[in-house]
Amino acid sequence: MSIKRVSAKPVPKGKAGPAKRAADPPRLTRWPGLIEHYRRFLPVRDDTPVVTLNEGNTPLIESPELARRLGGDIKLYLKYDGVNPTGSFKDRGMTVAISKALGEGARAVICASTGNTAASAAAYAGRAGLRAFVLIPKGATALGKLSQSVMHGARVIEVIGNFDICLKMVRDLAERDPVRIRLVNSINPDRIAGQTTAAFEICDQLGDAPTYHFLPVGNAGNITAHWAGYKEYLKQGLSSRLPKMMGYQAEGSAPIVRGHPIDDPKTVATAIKIGNPASWKQATAARDESGGVIDSVTDAEILAAYRLIAAHGIFAEPASAASVAGALKYSASGGLKPGSTLVCTLTGHGLKDPDTALKNLSNTIVVEPDLDKIAAVMDPEMLLLSRRGKQ
Repeated sequence: MSIKRVSAKPVPKGKAGPAKRAADPPRLTRWPGLIEHYRRFLPVRDDTPVVTLNEGNTPLIESPELARRLGGDIKLYLKYDGVNPTGSFKDRGMTVAISKALGEGARAVICASTGNTAASAAAYAGRAGLRAFVLIPKGATALGKLSQSVMHGARVIEVIGNFDICLKMVRDLAERDPVRIRLVNSINPDRIAGQTTAAFEICDQLGDAPTYHFLPVGNAGNITAHWAGYKEYLKQGLSSRLPKMMGYQAEGSAPIVRGHPIDDPKTVATAIKIGNPASWKQATAARDESGGVIDSVTDAEILAAYRLIAAHGIFAEPASAASVAGALKYSASGGLKPGSTLVCTLTGHGLKDPDTALKNLSNTIVVEPDLDKIAAVMDPEMLLLSRRGKQ
């Protein structure tokens, strides 16, 4: 087939040529998912089947409002992993764990969960055509997460007991048939490998590692994975420094802070309601190697940060707010160095736990469908706004 080439006709002298067309808008490139984008850092082979929902590439959102509360010329960014496909950071590790499981002949996956791991495992197993079995503590899983697991087709088994009991059960069950049944909790190294990509993204988005990285700590796999990711990027010459890793547990569920397991953990932040973290030693190693801390925040501090984040346009589940609560607490103690760059990870979307949001309502008013009555409710608010504008 020949291609006919047509030369542009010269514009006669004295005559204007056609109006210059406005530049075409930039084309959006398709994000391929974490495995393809960061393949050289991940434990996959050329023949590993990639099971992806195009996870990752989540926004790093600067928050000047929160930074001002910290003072000291601080820059603060929120890594919003709640916009991953199933609404939490768990998808980062699950794409790798499920891909490896499928490639190595597994027929099913199993996990213990407070909700987010279950939702992610169910979704990715469904994508891969594998069966999923999830064990959750009876009555301790937020409805948003439970509904995801059910809708994605997992067999959900509620166990009378806490998360730690569920984890022991799934470990024992997976050991009975490790070839066909793959355990996909964060004790699976493929999960941790996938979660390192959050640190890679942060370095890519900032141009370097932050000074401090604040994270919620539950089973402690996330702080472990981030530290491994930061070390890898420094080793490869893709960043120039390592951050201090700042982990925060809920006060009623803070075994690492207390130095011993907790049999009956309690917190409104159900995603980190874990009394004996599987990655305990790795988390404390990340803390010690980085010169960071692992501390606790109260439920009141978590809920205050939860509302504060939402007031500035980002809806995250309560456990996510532990990172911001931790940053506020650490700043109040005088620990932050002026001029620092902070990243706070928001691990899950607020719609994961709608019950907590509804229990914290303080700005809804019920009125009859009458314009005067509605206006009467609005007027005090508008008057307050006008007064603020004159200040």
